[in-house]
Amino acid sequence: MGKSTTRTGQRSKSIEEVVSYAVGHRIRVQVLTLLNEGIYSPDQLARLIGQPLNRVSHHISELLDAGSIELAKTEKVRNTTQHFYRAVEMPLYSDEEVAEMPPQQQQVICGLILQCMMAEAMAAFWAGKMHSDPSICLTWRWYNVDEQGRKDIAEEQNRSWRRVQEIEAEAINRVAESGEDTTSVVVASMGFERERRAPTPPSAPGKR
Repeated sequence: MGKSTTRTGQRSKSIEEVVSYAVGHRIRVQVLTLLNEGIYSPDQLARLIGQPLNRVSHHISELLDAGSIELAKTEKVRNTTQHFYRAVEMPLYSDEEVAEMPPQQQQVICGLILQCMMAEAMAAFWAGKMHSDPSICLTWRWYNVDEQGRKDIAEEQNRSWRRVQEIEAEAINRVAESGEDTTSVVVASMGFERERRAPTPPSAPGKR
C-alpha cells in the first residue's frame, strides 16, 4: 500500500521495521497482548508477565519510542508520577476513508493491525494454546485471480467477518442467561496482494 517511509523521532525506523521489532521478543509480545486488552502501568505489566520491572520497563520504553504503544495517562502516586500505557488507538475507518489517505498513513494503519495480530498469534503459540485447541483453524495459500475474483474474495471475507460479530453477540446473550464462562478467541482475516506473482499453488500448505 505504498513505499516504506522513515519516521523521524522514532530512531529513524520505518513502520515495517517497527512492526518486525515489536514482535521480535517474547516480553514485547506479552506487553502488546496485555495492552491490547486495556491500560497498564509498568509495575502491573511486570507482575502479570512475571518478569523483573527493570526488564519490562526497558521493553516498554523501546515500544513507546518506536510508536508501537502510547501513553494513556499519568497519575500521582506519593511523590512519583505513574505512567500508564495502552495499544495505539485507531478509529474504525470506512473503505472510502482509507482510500483518501496518503500511502504513508495507510502503511502505518496496516502495520499496527499486523502488529496486534502477530503479537496475539505468537503469544498463543508460545503458550501452547494452538496445539491444544480442538477447534483451531490455521490455513493459508495464495490464489491467482482476475479483478472480479479479487473483489469476490474481499466481499466473502467481509461477509464472514460480519457473521463472526453476530456469533459473538449471540454468545453474549446465551452467557447472560446461563452464567457460563467465556473463552477468549482471536479471529483474524487477511486478504492482500502478494509481493510477487506466484505459480498455481499445490494443496494448502499447512491446514488445521
